[in-house]
Amino acid sequence: MAVSMTDQCLANNKRYAEGQANHKPAYPGKQPIQPAKRVAVVACMDARLDVEDLLGLQTGEAHIIRNAGGVVTDDAIRCLIISHHLLNTNEIILIHHTRCGMLAFTDDLLKAGLEGDPASEKVLGQATGRTFVSCGKCAATPAQFHAFRGEIEPLDAPRDEKNMQRLQWDVRRGLSAILNHPWLPSSGTDAVSARGFIYDVDTGQLDEVSYPGPMGPAA
Repeated sequence: MAVSMTDQCLANNKRYAEGQANHKPAYPGKQPIQPAKRVAVVACMDARLDVEDLLGLQTGEAHIIRNAGGVVTDDAIRCLIISHHLLNTNEIILIHHTRCGMLAFTDDLLKAGLEGDPASEKVLGQATGRTFVSCGKCAATPAQFHAFRGEIEPLDAPRDEKNMQRLQWDVRRGLSAILNHPWLPSSGTDAVSARGFIYDVDTGQLDEVSYPGPMGPAA
């Protein structure tokens, strides 16, 4: 059986975590529009993740889709559909990470704080270690912030069993959203594969998340 591009990226990550350089920063010259490795990556916007480096990807090899948390939102799905059907990618890599800011709040808490609720402002300030300045206004958008399920913790808290479980829940939710979307086929000649991982910002290593599995309670 041929080694998948995702497995090759995992091998590159092992070298990266050992201190080896993978990504070549120089301009590569003219390239085709289709990603050469046929890979699309959904990852968090966190400044500690250099996705190309940690996966050993070069310019032109993959689509990189990033947002707060690496959440599989409607827009991420939009990007993946275009990536697959128009630009020929067939492997999807989903990456969350330890010490993620999405573990430090809930949607309702952040909305209430932005609207001016003093108690919420105080909790958000304690969680983030900075003065939370309310806007004192209500807004219809964004409809969701997609905070991770579970009990909140201080911003940038070290890895432990509880927050790893919360990260795993959200990775599985993202994989479920991808693999069950009618426009991202998971079988047949045009199938896409999807695998999810948690990147440890303290070690540089990726840990794969099993799927299917628990996705967490509603609150």
